[in-house]
Amino acid sequence: MTIDVPTTGRSLPQLQPISFIGADGRLTDTPTAGLRMPSDRTLTGLYRQMVLVRRFEAQVTHLTRQGRLATYPSAAGQEAAEVGATTALSPSDWLFPTYRDSAALLTRGVPVAEILAAFRGDWHCGFDPHEYHTSPAATPLATQTLHATGFAMAMKLKAADAATLTFLGDGASSEGDTHEAFNFASVWQTPTVFVIQNNQYAISTPLREQTNATMLADRAAGYGMPGLRVDGNDIAAVFAAVTAALERGRNGDGPTLIECLTYRMESHTNSDDPTKYRDAEEVEHWKQFDPIDRVEKYLRSTGALDDAGAEEVNAAAEALAESVREAMNREAEIDPRELFAHVYAQPRPDLAEQQLVLEAELAAAGQA
Repeated sequence: MTIDVPTTGRSLPQLQPISFIGADGRLTDTPTAGLRMPSDRTLTGLYRQMVLVRRFEAQVTHLTRQGRLATYPSAAGQEAAEVGATTALSPSDWLFPTYRDSAALLTRGVPVAEILAAFRGDWHCGFDPHEYHTSPAATPLATQTLHATGFAMAMKLKAADAATLTFLGDGASSEGDTHEAFNFASVWQTPTVFVIQNNQYAISTPLREQTNATMLADRAAGYGMPGLRVDGNDIAAVFAAVTAALERGRNGDGPTLIECLTYRMESHTNSDDPTKYRDAEEVEHWKQFDPIDRVEKYLRSTGALDDAGAEEVNAAAEALAESVREAMNREAEIDPRELFAHVYAQPRPDLAEQQLVLEAELAAAGQA
């Protein structure tokens, strides 16, 4: 007896990462999986946003070292994955970020003060998710994958012309929540795009010690969905791959898994010492694949960018950094009573008791 086994969506992704622009700024001759190379106009906008994001990350890191924020996980070096994927979203799509995706929030249009509010402990989330079609950044590993999948299922049931995109790291790809999200998304064909930012380390654990897979994109085949392996430092490739995956989801063709190969240039957070688990030579090696340098070289070679244009972008980045400093110089007006808001739909008796204790303490301090 012959059994027909469906193979749709089960083919393994190509081993060589999809790339349009090499580290030298020249067009590559690698396979592009039929994806469309972005126009010079689009790439110029992406370049500008990456420069803004990098200056933002540097400024916030400095402020954290000064004690102005409690903690901060920088995404320096991962600008192409953050900006490229987020820019591909339509206004009706929803983003489900992690704690390391402030660059994505900035690209999505969230004001700097609202992005950093949570890192200062000022408010629950810091911004209105509905205004920016962006979920609160998830700190627990991989929970956002389930949120993105469930939200996409709801949109599918409502026949909404929209998709969801969620970021996760290489370490989070081994979490149970991730596998549940992959399976549910594929079985129910939800319009979900999973973008794994493979930055080589899960805190201090290198990729080789947390998976024996040839590549993380391979996992897509096991769940019956397409998987792509992309040069995560080539913003042209990231933007093209995510744009196609989102279109696929909106058209009713289900989820896509995209692995972006990149590198975390800074520490895991400001409390981490990366010299304990990686050497300086490794960091220097990855600097030659800098996502901003390569697209700048390409745009200059085509005439789409000149010195004046680059200076204007750098000036805009400095203006952004100044706005970050000004935002952090303003003391937040915090009402401690908000600790009990937005926790449960129906107030719990134990929290009500705690709230009465707080009210009494505030009254005694003359803050009633």
